[in-house]
Amino acid sequence: MKRNAGISFDFRPEFPHPSKRFGQHFLTDKHIIDRIIRSLAPGQEETIIEIGPGRGALTAPLLEKACKVIAVEFDKKLIPVLEERFGACENFRLLQQDVLNTDFCAEILPASNARVVGNLPYNISTAIIQRMIEQRHCLVEAVVMLQREVVDRITARAGSKDRGYLSVLVEAYCEAEQLFDVAPGAFRPAPKVWSSVIKLKFRSTIAARVNDEALLRQVVSAGFRQRRKTILNNLRQAPGELQELIKRHGGASIVLCRAEVELNRRAETLTLNEWARISNVLE
Repeated sequence: MKRNAGISFDFRPEFPHPSKRFGQHFLTDKHIIDRIIRSLAPGQEETIIEIGPGRGALTAPLLEKACKVIAVEFDKKLIPVLEERFGACENFRLLQQDVLNTDFCAEILPASNARVVGNLPYNISTAIIQRMIEQRHCLVEAVVMLQREVVDRITARAGSKDRGYLSVLVEAYCEAEQLFDVAPGAFRPAPKVWSSVIKLKFRSTIAARVNDEALLRQVVSAGFRQRRKTILNNLRQAPGELQELIKRHGGASIVLCRAEVELNRRAETLTLNEWARISNVLE
């Protein structure tokens, strides 16, 4: 039996207006809400972390599914709204804090793992993805909505002009699947861009043979520092300690030759395994 029958979806005009500072665009299209919930398919007694619940468009159907919802909301103006709507629900907990400082693994206890859902704020969506990857040992999966161009970057394969640091990072630690696009009219206020919903399944181990994962991330970041330059020139201009490490191994050209990567390649053409070989040469 559902524990929270009667939760309302109704939009109330007196609710706080979206904040430009926080990049808020509230999802109001019930068809899109239903598609997200079906894509997540939450089970009874499952723990779900909702990032940026806003006015509760996704929170309500999640609670109707009888799963435990831990909602993380930074905007203090929305806290009274969420508490009024859902505070009496026994399977709802609201955290008023910055998601980028949230320890997901501690908050879900005594559960050992959780899944994530949310309409992520555009202005910090990349940082949120990196935060989830950092805590992937207690996260199974995420179904999140992002700006469509960010999803295009996430899913870009080697050779695509959209490929960047985030593409390689997600490929290393997640299985990514773009689910569907969302038109601006699904939100209030309507953003100027389309959005996309993506599913990220977190890997238990990195998808490459890498000796030092932190070093790999440094190398990839340096490699994409100036996209129009070759991987050779970008590694020659690597910052600080990484540049010293490259020099100790004979310089950027020697490192790339040992990793069997052509010197005139650009970063977007490299596969995850090629990045791993460069990193392993430096280890």
